[in-house]
Amino acid sequence: MTGSSTQGIRTVLHPVSDLATAREVYAALLGVPPQTDASYYVGFEVDGQHIGLVPGGGPQGMTSPVAYWHVPDLEAKLAEVTAAGATVREPVRDVGGGRLAATVTDPDGNVLGLLQDR
Repeated sequence: MTGSSTQGIRTVLHPVSDLATAREVYAALLGVPPQTDASYYVGFEVDGQHIGLVPGGGPQGMTSPVAYWHVPDLEAKLAEVTAAGATVREPVRDVGGGRLAATVTDPDGNVLGLLQDR
């Protein structure tokens, strides 16, 4: 198999209904305070992993956690996975902080995130 590699799953976003309560639960679970703490997003960094809390599923309308595979070339990986049978759910977008993100669904409807740091 050829194509661009991934750098592994390093980001997982969780939709939450009560951001304040979720912030406390995840802080207790992870043992660290959030590094990003805003009304629209709370993010934790632990051992190279980023765990994000998104109130109401955010503009993406997430209904379950989404794991984001970090890739060196998002456009190339998106082309590769769609050619293999995935369907674009959210096209490439700038999510701030020098990051690009996109989501696809696999043939069974599972949502897979792709993330590139620029």
